[in-house]
Amino acid sequence: MPRHPLFESDLPESWQLVRVDDIKAPEKSSCVAGPFGSSISSKYFVEEGIPIIRGNNLRSDLTRFVPTGFAFVNVDQAQKYKAQHVRAGDLVFTCWGTLGQVALIPEDGPYNEYIISNKQLKFRPDTSVADSLYLFYYFACPEMVQHVLSKAIGAAVPGINLGILKELPVVLPPLEDQRRIAGILSAYDDLIENCQRRIRILEEMARSLYREWFVHFRYPGHESVPMVDSPLGPVSQGWNVLPFTEMVHVLSGGTPKTDNPDYWDGDIPWFTPRDAPSTFFATETLKHVTELGLGKCASALYEPDTVFITARGTVGKVAMAGVPMAMNQSCYALRGKGDVSQRYLFMMILHQVEYLKTNTGGATFDTIVVDTFKRMKVLHPGSALIAQFTAVSEATFSQIKCLENEARNLRRTRDLLLPKLLRSPDATG
Repeated sequence: MPRHPLFESDLPESWQLVRVDDIKAPEKSSCVAGPFGSSISSKYFVEEGIPIIRGNNLRSDLTRFVPTGFAFVNVDQAQKYKAQHVRAGDLVFTCWGTLGQVALIPEDGPYNEYIISNKQLKFRPDTSVADSLYLFYYFACPEMVQHVLSKAIGAAVPGINLGILKELPVVLPPLEDQRRIAGILSAYDDLIENCQRRIRILEEMARSLYREWFVHFRYPGHESVPMVDSPLGPVSQGWNVLPFTEMVHVLSGGTPKTDNPDYWDGDIPWFTPRDAPSTFFATETLKHVTELGLGKCASALYEPDTVFITARGTVGKVAMAGVPMAMNQSCYALRGKGDVSQRYLFMMILHQVEYLKTNTGGATFDTIVVDTFKRMKVLHPGSALIAQFTAVSEATFSQIKCLENEARNLRRTRDLLLPKLLRSPDATG
């Protein structure tokens, strides 16, 4: 048995070191690869049917499963992939592309069964000896992810095959300890999800307030203001239609030389499209630059509440900087001019993002260019109303930021605790 990445000393006496193949369910097809690529291609996709799990349904951040964005095949076609059907309690691994991703099929998911794609592997554990949730945390542990990456084959596109999966080492405490470990970590996940749920409610409140005031024109005192025609349709009298760039500074980013280690792994977050969050604020990035690196690229150090928008590839993702950040050249940074507050600007660009997505340029892939912003016409409702909106919405934005910080601290605590729980039975209490 190879040396295990989580343990430098002997295992606790009651714990075992086994292989995936040793703990798979006894039924046939409990550990299989996805269907051959051409047999599950897009030509078989339909509007409704049996969902196919693809790369967008797996993550690398201890998210158990992303139950959206499915492709489907009909029931007859799905019968051809019976071995690749998965259900609640099964684990799914990415085997080509973004390695290290693992998902746990949930009990309360939107569907009773799914089919894995040709880029995934299925593992159904024997629940008499192994707890599925414990195994999810185990395989999602950063040390175990690195171990999987070290086993990758293929030069251009790294991958693992079924044989590699079956030989992966598994630290297996007694079932009671497995459930205790999973319960501790799951409690943190529940707290994180509670924060995310509250954030989603607050974000919808901010969106609704903006729509009510600046889309439906039902702001305080609107009853006494007549509507007049404008290039954007009827608007409140006194509101101006202006080019976006008359109201907003459009600023660029850059990348220090990647082959100079003095420029990287510093303390300055460096925002790229991969860091675009699903919530309003971006507070963490995958990469960081040094002060020296910042000085050697085109990006400024943008202050908190700067609005970032992704401009190349996957365009139109919008976020506010939660902390000072630099930014790469695939994004733009937006700062309001004069009386245009960052809160108003952020909500305005969220409302305009569909225009930006449908007015991109670029020969080989979609790109937002500066001229896109120059051509875009937006409303300026007047300094007083912008100031009033900013004041009314500030409490909502502040609560969102506090909850983001709380969720981030919970994630850090959970991530620090995870390998400790997998090393010692004493850590379970």
